[in-house]
Amino acid sequence: MIKYTLKCDQDHSFDSWFQSADAFDKLVGGGHLSCALCGSSDVSKSLMTPKVRPARNAVQTTDQDQSKALSVPQNEAETALSEMRKQVEANSDYVGTDFTKTARDMHLGDAPERSIYGTANAEQAKALIDDGVPVIPLPFVPKAKAN
Repeated sequence: MIKYTLKCDQDHSFDSWFQSADAFDKLVGGGHLSCALCGSSDVSKSLMTPKVRPARNAVQTTDQDQSKALSVPQNEAETALSEMRKQVEANSDYVGTDFTKTARDMHLGDAPERSIYGTANAEQAKALIDDGVPVIPLPFVPKAKAN
């Protein structure tokens, strides 16, 4: 895995992890990357500094310090994603792996319409889109699926 700092044409900066440098190039080339803040698909790598391990005699942080730091948004992109997640969770029903069936049932009128979110693999999502079911991928993993 490799972490890149990315920048869009609107000068928003955000971080993302990729399987490899080639995976990043393929996603950019295919137009599959977009800014986490504005949605622009004109995204490129930003200047980054390498992560260097601290000296052996440096003050070490505790696991509790690290856990606390990870739970607080570090930049405006993380803050925006955190707010989006709160809105989705507060105003939608989590249907988990039943997402595909529930979305299709609502589209066909077999179930009452409501805002839902859940999980679907790429094949299931494509089938929903091909059938005219309005779906959109979320830029976060639902808490029920988070580690």
